[in-house]
Amino acid sequence: MNSINWAEELGVAITVSDRSGKIIYMNGKSASAFSEQGGKALEGSSLRDCHKPESWQKILRILDTQNANCYTIEKKGRKKMIYQAPWFENGSVAGLVELSMEIPYTMDHFIRG
Repeated sequence: MNSINWAEELGVAITVSDRSGKIIYMNGKSASAFSEQGGKALEGSSLRDCHKPESWQKILRILDTQNANCYTIEKKGRKKMIYQAPWFENGSVAGLVELSMEIPYTMDHFIRG
């Protein structure tokens, strides 16, 4: 699977930081979404510089508690789900992953047994 660049082809904005909050990866969709702030040039910069203090505190809490943060937003007429969660290396928190995906305004909801 290493030869498949699935993160670029997925159609979901993926941003990854290390434990200190330094952005270490942005796929093309993420770079495009943040083009006005610098796009791919944001790699190497800190998430702290891109967020309000209360948002930075949420990021630290996600890393500390190892609990995901999930919510929806509306921006430029599009509804998105944001999923932020820690990623792990050798069992230890290594940083944060944020997935941002466009979703329909109304969605089917299924309860599975």
